[in-house]
Amino acid sequence: MRQLAHNCAIYPFPFGQLKIGYQDGAVTLLTRTEEPAADEGRTPLTDLAFQQISEYLNGQRRTFDFPYRLQGTPFQQKVWRALQDIPYGETRTYGEVAAAVGSPKACRAVGMANHQNPIMIVVPCHRVVGASGKLVGYRSGLDLKEALLQLEKKTAAP
Repeated sequence: MRQLAHNCAIYPFPFGQLKIGYQDGAVTLLTRTEEPAADEGRTPLTDLAFQQISEYLNGQRRTFDFPYRLQGTPFQQKVWRALQDIPYGETRTYGEVAAAVGSPKACRAVGMANHQNPIMIVVPCHRVVGASGKLVGYRSGLDLKEALLQLEKKTAAP
């Protein structure tokens, strides 16, 4: 997938640094990074996205309403839409996501689409687990995937 040039801002968050890329009034990238946090590049849009991610991490938010745009292949787009249909606090296997997008044998392709997800947390690829329920494959690190799932499990309970 072709990477677009991003304007970006980097914020400190509990798992290191959070990089927020944006273009034409929409967030186009949300990822964990090793780059140092800095004030340059911050805008009202990136501040809003960071605020909402912070609220999510504090158990105060389950959905996001800042503008974002996903750019990828038609198959990736289908997978990313299916990920957004996984309810907060629940998980699906790669096979279940593959079936949901009409390609039941495409488990590996679903995994690759997850890996290319440009907007972590908002497009919840962390909710996808291996067939046995084991945590596998998270570009931002299995420590973060486990923390996000534990947070959702804890805060999803009534």
